[in-house]
Amino acid sequence: MASFPKKVFLILTGFSFLYFFVSLGTIKSSIHYYLYPREGIYCYREDVPTIQDITEVSPPKGSSIFFHETSCNSFFNGKLFITPRQACAVESAALLNPRRMVYLLFASPAVLKNEGSESDRMLEAILTYPNVRIHHLNYEKYTKGTPLEDLYRSGEIETSYYAQSHASDVLRYLTLWKYGGIYLDLDVIVIKSLSNLPGNFAGSESEANVAAGILGFNSTGIGHNLAKTCVNDLKNHFNGKEWGFNGPGVITRLLKNICGADKAKDMLKKDCQGFHVFPPESFYAIPWWNWTMFIEEKSLKEVERLTKKSYMIHVWNKFSSKMKISLNSKVPYLMYANKYCPKVISQCDSYF
Repeated sequence: MASFPKKVFLILTGFSFLYFFVSLGTIKSSIHYYLYPREGIYCYREDVPTIQDITEVSPPKGSSIFFHETSCNSFFNGKLFITPRQACAVESAALLNPRRMVYLLFASPAVLKNEGSESDRMLEAILTYPNVRIHHLNYEKYTKGTPLEDLYRSGEIETSYYAQSHASDVLRYLTLWKYGGIYLDLDVIVIKSLSNLPGNFAGSESEANVAAGILGFNSTGIGHNLAKTCVNDLKNHFNGKEWGFNGPGVITRLLKNICGADKAKDMLKKDCQGFHVFPPESFYAIPWWNWTMFIEEKSLKEVERLTKKSYMIHVWNKFSSKMKISLNSKVPYLMYANKYCPKVISQCDSYF
């Protein structure tokens, strides 16, 4: 009997150490975002003037295209801010899909001002397309009454090691659960109409893995049910320490379950309850480990060859975002941009 208190002590000590290390991780991430505020998402909760919120409108269900801008750059700039490459993604989608509404949603609160800057001009350029809409996305309002309300209220997304990326991961599945349609990353250029794509789909980025840079779910039926499964995965298993767990991890876990296959290459041959998995050449013809091909003039012919069957090019912003591209260069990325986002390119000052 004398050993019982010792067991209790050991158990309590174990829980204390576990709590300490969990708390330490939260403290470390909070300190990081305090030191590097532009990498955090605290601006989501700032009460400042902003453009009309997406919760005040009703996007057409099942047919719209959605982009999410989850940085706080607009808040820090005091007005809506967009980079040339982000604007190009939106223009290319609008240009090649004139019958679909294209929504660019800013999680950062801000107002639209045309003061002549490059960003101002590019926002004005994409708004010349009649099918483009730009709205604020108030994260608290957007998640209220959904399975992910408690996740946002808990602060777990804000203290995630990859706050902006994980905020985007959560939004893509929540948006597709709310409205259906197509989600696209902001580091793409659409090079073919998306009208022939099935209602429910994703693309493999290799023989092993499925990516989440482009996703499609119907707003009703099996598509809506599968989107709900993804949302519930995030509700129950959100992980702020692993970069890909909440994005590609969610769609991969779903497909492993409904396809009965562990590798992406095997999912291509399965019915997957009506969900279609595309081969890499459809959306990710250039794998992430070859991302430099997009910014090398010598790779132009090879990139053109590899993307002949592609609906878009995905340039892996995590690696390529800091590489400046002169408007006089002939690299593949700029060649596609000149063709599929001409209005944005015309407003660039010196670099794309």
